[in-house]
Amino acid sequence: MKSWALDLDGVIWTGTEAIAGSADAVRRIRSAGASVVFVTNNSFSTLGEQEQKLGSFGIDAAGAVITSAQAGASLVEPGERVFVLGGPGVREALGEREAEVVTSGTIDVVIVGLDWDLSYPRLSTAVQAVLAGARFIATNTDPTYPTEKGLAPGAGAIVAAVSAATAQQPIVAGKPHEAQALMVRRVFGEDGIMVGDRPDTDGLFAAALGYDFALVLSGVTSSDHLPVVPPPDLVAANLAELVTTYFA
Repeated sequence: MKSWALDLDGVIWTGTEAIAGSADAVRRIRSAGASVVFVTNNSFSTLGEQEQKLGSFGIDAAGAVITSAQAGASLVEPGERVFVLGGPGVREALGEREAEVVTSGTIDVVIVGLDWDLSYPRLSTAVQAVLAGARFIATNTDPTYPTEKGLAPGAGAIVAAVSAATAQQPIVAGKPHEAQALMVRRVFGEDGIMVGDRPDTDGLFAAALGYDFALVLSGVTSSDHLPVVPPPDLVAANLAELVTTYFA
């Protein structure tokens, strides 16, 4: 039985609003005997917040969420001093990794993700640390993410600012890159279906995993964008339609 790896934004919800039928679709996948993992490039929220939000939509996700914050932290060694342009999820993951989050002094690593409290002084600290030799890690490079009010700037927009100022490219941890793929394969195996709304992220991540790629049109990608690269193995309006068709 194939495992199902599900993106969150654009698949399960859009901003604070659940996408119709997503909870029932997850229950149907599980009732068929398949494992479900939620794989997100959202590095801002903590694991508890991600699980709680899924729970508020009627989806039990305890121990089944893998984030780009965790993937980014996996590239840091215990005890390293890390400056964070990011949210609580990154700091939580670094704590689990036993790295030290710092705001000044010697900085070994700069991790950049979505940061709702971004300020010019903190951006400057990140840039100066990278220029001084700190490793530059991005949780992900999604330029936008979908909300109930439309697209908002994503982590990639902040990563681009640091890259522009330092003329350096980061090591990227989240989808579609290997650090997060390794975390998924280690727990959920080599055979699965990756469901997402971004070909350039979720489609390439499916290829990195060796999974089938199922594209849903409930997030960033719409029918007007078809055909896309990489080409999906399955296309559906949303997760509910995808699951209904798959298990018909």
